[in-house]
Amino acid sequence: MRRREFLASGALAAGALLVPGGLREALAAPARAGASPYGPLGGPDANGLMLPQGFRSRQIARGLQPVPTQPGSSYMFPVFPDGQATFRSGDGGWILVTNSESLSATGAGTSAVRFGPDGVVRAAYRILGDTNVNCAGGPTPWGTWLSGEEMDSGLIWECDPAGVLRAEPRPALGVFSHEAAAVDPVAGKLYLTEDKPDGRFYRFTPRAYPSLDDGLLEAAVVAPDGTVSWREVPDPTTAETSKPTRGQVPESTPFKGGEGIWYARGILYFTTKGDKKVWAYDARAGRIEVIYDREAAKDSSLDAVDNVTVTAAGDVFVCEDGGNQELGLISGPASAREVAPFLRFAGADFEASEVCGVCFDPSGTRLYVTSQRAFPLAPGQPGPGGVFEVSGPFRLPPSGQSEDFVFGPPAGEVRPNGPLNPGPDGAGPKLTVGSRRRIPRRTLATKELRVRVRVDEAAEVSVAYRSADILRAPGLGGSTPRPKTVTLARTSARFDRGGEVIARLRLGRTARLRLRRRTRPVRARLLVVARDGAGNRSSVVQTIVIGRAPGGRRRGRRRA
Repeated sequence: MRRREFLASGALAAGALLVPGGLREALAAPARAGASPYGPLGGPDANGLMLPQGFRSRQIARGLQPVPTQPGSSYMFPVFPDGQATFRSGDGGWILVTNSESLSATGAGTSAVRFGPDGVVRAAYRILGDTNVNCAGGPTPWGTWLSGEEMDSGLIWECDPAGVLRAEPRPALGVFSHEAAAVDPVAGKLYLTEDKPDGRFYRFTPRAYPSLDDGLLEAAVVAPDGTVSWREVPDPTTAETSKPTRGQVPESTPFKGGEGIWYARGILYFTTKGDKKVWAYDARAGRIEVIYDREAAKDSSLDAVDNVTVTAAGDVFVCEDGGNQELGLISGPASAREVAPFLRFAGADFEASEVCGVCFDPSGTRLYVTSQRAFPLAPGQPGPGGVFEVSGPFRLPPSGQSEDFVFGPPAGEVRPNGPLNPGPDGAGPKLTVGSRRRIPRRTLATKELRVRVRVDEAAEVSVAYRSADILRAPGLGGSTPRPKTVTLARTSARFDRGGEVIARLRLGRTARLRLRRRTRPVRARLLVVARDGAGNRSSVVQTIVIGRAPGGRRRGRRRA
C-alpha cells in the first residue's frame, strides 16, 4: 500500500477502510449496460483483437508452438491456456504463469513466460506437470501460484513461478472440482470456487498461516439478507467418507458453477457461469452481493462470465466463456455501475473459443488474456489457443500502481533452496509509529492529530487515542477516586502489503467539549496495534500531551 491518508472522527469512525474509489462504497446495485471509460472498440487489429483507441496487442504464445523468446526457446507451449497471474522478478522484469485446461498426457499443468524489464520475452518453461484440467487458480502474497484441477478428485497445487522449486499438492484445501483461489492476506484466509452446477463457495483458514499443510475448510451459508456464515466441511479430502465436499454441509448455499475469483482490499470478487452473475463478498462485514446479473442487464454485451481480475482503480475485468468472445469491464461508482466491452476477439480463429486468464503486469499497464481454443486446426474443431498482451493507457490511481496489487518476487528467487511455502509465521509485523509529542488544545479540537504508521507486511492496524486525565470515577468505599478512560478518537486500516499511511485523528463533539473544560495540559496515550494474517500482534504506545508547554506562547486579544 502506498502512502495514503485515512480519517476518523471519534469512536463512530472506527473500522474505516483504505480502498480505491471504485471499491470504497457499499456494493449497492448490479451493473447496467453503459459506455466504457476507454471508449468504443475499433476494428480488428493484426492479431484479430478489437480494442479501444490507444491500445495495441501482441501475441505472446500459441499452443503447440515454441514460445518466441530472445534468445530463442524450444519450449512448446501447451494447449488450452486458461487462468493466469504475473509476478514481479528481482531483475525488474516479471513472470506470467498460465494454466492449461487439458489432460496430463497432452502436457497440461502450468507454464511460465519470463519477461525482461524492457518487456521482451526472455524464457519459457514448465512449473507444473502430470496434472489434469488445470483451469484457474490464484497468486499468493508469498510468491507462489495456486493451480486448481477442475475434476472431481481435483487438488490445488502450489507452484514456484521461477521454476526452481518443485510444485506441491495441498489436499487440505479440499478435493473437489477446483476453479480458482484467492488469498486475503490481512485475515490470513483463502477463498475457493467450485466449478459444479451446485458448487460451493469455500473458505480455508490455515492452522499456521501461511502454511497450507493443514487448516479448516468451510462452506458458505448465505442468508436472504446477504449475511454469510460458515460451516466446517467434515471431510475435506473425501478420503474418509467418499462424499463430495459440496454435499457434506447440507445447509450450505449452492452456487451455479463457480468460476474466477480475485481479492482486492477486503472484497472477494467471483463469478458463477450457470446464472451469469458477478458476486462481491465483503470479508470483513461478512456480506455478499451481486454486482452484475445478466438477467437484470439483458442489453449488456457481457454474457457468459468466467475469470475475473480487479485493478487498483477499482475496475473489474470479466472474461467471457463463449458468447461474442469479449472481455467485459465493470466500472463506475457502486450506485451506478456500468458494464461495457473492453476487447473482443474477432474472426474465424476465435469463433469456438473462450476468453480466459485476465490479469495485469506489475506496472498495471499491460493486460494479459488468453483465447483458450483459438486457431482451430480443422473446421469445427477446437484450436490449441493463444496468449495475448494488451498495452495502453489503463486507468491507475493518481499516485500510480499500488503495491498491494503486485505479486512477487517468486518463491524460487527468494528461497532458492526452499521451502516452497515459507511456513508458519511466528513474528509480529514490524510496526513504526511517528507522531508529535505535544499538540495544542485548539489545534486538536479544530483540526486533527496526524500519526505516521508503517508496517512491513500485510496487517490490520488499529489506532486509539485515549486519556485517563479528564474524568474521575468515585473510589469504592470512599477510597481514592480512579481515573476514567475516555476514548478521544480511533480508526483502523488494512494493509494488503507492507507500507505507510498517515492516520488523521479528529475528535468527536463530546471529546471536544470535555477538553474545553480543562485549563491544564492533558496527558493522552496513543495506542497502535498491528495484527498480521497469522494472528501475530505488534504494538506501540506513545504519550501525546494536549496543551501548550509551560511558558509557551499563547495568543491573546489585542488591547485597544
